[in-house]
Amino acid sequence: MTQPLIVDAHEDLAWNILVLGRDYTRSVEETRKLEQGTATIERNGNTLLGWPEYQRGRVAVVFATLFASPKRRVLGDWDTQSYADFDQARRLYSAQMDRYRTLADDHDDKFRLISTTSDLEDVLSHWDTDQESHPVGITILMEGAEGVRSPAELDEWWERGVRTIGLAWAGTRYCGGTREPGPLTDEGRELLAAMAEIGFTLDISHMDPLSALQALDTYPGAVIASHANAAALLAGYDGNRQLPDTVIQGLIDRGGIVGVVPFCRFLLNGWRVDNGRETISLATLANHIDHVCQLAGDARHVGLGTDFDGGFGVEHAPSDVDTIADMQNLGPVLAGRGYSDSDIAAILGGNWLEHLERTLPE
Repeated sequence: MTQPLIVDAHEDLAWNILVLGRDYTRSVEETRKLEQGTATIERNGNTLLGWPEYQRGRVAVVFATLFASPKRRVLGDWDTQSYADFDQARRLYSAQMDRYRTLADDHDDKFRLISTTSDLEDVLSHWDTDQESHPVGITILMEGAEGVRSPAELDEWWERGVRTIGLAWAGTRYCGGTREPGPLTDEGRELLAAMAEIGFTLDISHMDPLSALQALDTYPGAVIASHANAAALLAGYDGNRQLPDTVIQGLIDRGGIVGVVPFCRFLLNGWRVDNGRETISLATLANHIDHVCQLAGDARHVGLGTDFDGGFGVEHAPSDVDTIADMQNLGPVLAGRGYSDSDIAAILGGNWLEHLERTLPE
């Protein structure tokens, strides 16, 4: 039986390309060999991503991010993608957008940008054939909106291909964020109103739960959480990065999707590398999937948002994951818990595909 298509709702590809010099047309094995003994491994771990692994894992579409951090959260002198002001944030986001376009132009057989339903259909049509290789579709997600200096700039970002925007990573002038709580601000409400008029999807990942609930109450457009887990399953957790059940239920009620993250620290509160990867497997991730499904009463509101290479490498992934291709191993885990083939296909990629078909322009 053919494995289902995977859609990954969160990968920081441009950040890795520009900061670490990674080339995602290579295989995981080749990148790991090239980076062995370098500072890259200390900074971001061994990669989980490569084009041959996308092929082997049937990863058809990726939500690729525009991401830069504020200077107060810079990772080190080597982190070139951090901003001191909103003008610099815009320049960094713009350069990352250009990098995706160059990637697609230079490697049309491997990567293609998706900004319309026609683009999506073109990519998926390749995966319906028996060809040996297929292009991976890239749809653009802006993670943290401080590259948008004013709502008047949203039209330009839409024209350039951005289709999803998250207001926060850390706290922003728009709302509270990870480790920096707070509500929606007046500027945040103004930006949301303008986003809705154009048709952006709102990503509430990294938003403080208070501001996320406010956005769920007021934003009339599509709403998702591209990469977040269930706070209720993390014993002793008292942060604001993961989703409380009130937020998950709000997303479900709005027809949204939660992309679960196979990152050990997001699966076991207080986990450290010296705890050992063997303490966590895809069965642990399946608990978070099942939690969302139990709240929803079906399997239509959860998917994958791996965040692979987003600040961690294989050293911080579940023990039965070596590359992105191994996310297919989640299928048998879910089947063992009684999920049907159609439910598994929806979770691995179908739910995100339905979202894109519903929200992308023609």
